[in-house]
Amino acid sequence: MVPPESYDRFLRRKWLFLLALAAALVILALTAMTTGSSGLSLREVLAALAGRGSEQTRAIVWNVRMPRIAAAAAVGAALALSGCVMQNVLRNPLASASTLGVSQGAAFGAALAIIVLDAGVQNAANAGTAVTISNPAAVTVCAFVGGLGTTAFILAFSRMRGSSPSSMILAGVALSSMFTGGTTLLQYFADDVQVATVVYWTFGDLGRPGWSEIGLIFSVTLAAFLFFLWNRWNYNALESGVQTAKSLGVNVDALTFVSMALCALIAALSVAFVGIISFVGLIAPHMVRKCTGSDYRFLIPCSALGGSALLLLGDLAAKNLLSPVVLPIGAITSFLGAPLFLYIVFRGGKLR
Repeated sequence: MVPPESYDRFLRRKWLFLLALAAALVILALTAMTTGSSGLSLREVLAALAGRGSEQTRAIVWNVRMPRIAAAAAVGAALALSGCVMQNVLRNPLASASTLGVSQGAAFGAALAIIVLDAGVQNAANAGTAVTISNPAAVTVCAFVGGLGTTAFILAFSRMRGSSPSSMILAGVALSSMFTGGTTLLQYFADDVQVATVVYWTFGDLGRPGWSEIGLIFSVTLAAFLFFLWNRWNYNALESGVQTAKSLGVNVDALTFVSMALCALIAALSVAFVGIISFVGLIAPHMVRKCTGSDYRFLIPCSALGGSALLLLGDLAAKNLLSPVVLPIGAITSFLGAPLFLYIVFRGGKLR
């Protein structure tokens, strides 16, 4: 039997790690607010946040930098939460929005809107070089439907065929390949401006959503987070195996279906607004699991904070590596995520 004081120390370490992640997120956010071509100091940023300072400083902080930081926090949390819960209910450490085809389905939907619905146009102010999205609402809706439809198909397939979690992952890989091929075919028949617009969308851009879109992402992600946290003990039981969870009264089939639907919803919504963001949903849960273990009382909130911090860190790198050029955030997260993921694999010998 474990002594009570040992268990208390065990819990205390996890709470400290949770608080450390929250503090790191605040520090990264403040650092991001002081980073940019305007060269604002921390004092000026804090004054602007308090409603003081010059009108120009307040405009830069609240209209330019804060929306980008809020988007990074909301999208990072959404992708990390979806990856964390998918890995549990599918009993597969490689499960994420990317491996299930959600991101690729969203990319196909966006390409369909840009090319077929003609939502990509050339910027007249910079003819020959710049492109813009003329109908962002159509692109967002099509990307969302493509991402959510992918998981809906996988869930329907699993219901009809009684597929195992590993089969669902394989179905996601197959759909990813199909959507990638479909996007390539659409680009083949498109003109140069449309192809450039599709590529621009897939790069990912945290500056794309406004406050209303960020609020929508945050609200839906918060609702999903509360559902996941409410079922934390069910996820803990599922860690011990399906039969163990069923013996403890967990409705595994219903839990898997609802959890996957919510994961797909928040991941598809995020990707629809900001584009393809790779590796955050896969790597963030594994990073925090090193400190929290597979205790979903702590793993769920820590994954959300870790995903937000990881995406903020990637955005800082995107803005500073070749300043004043802002690099595509999707490429940065891939460069940051792949080595970290390989490090976890080789050091731990296994993913979980």
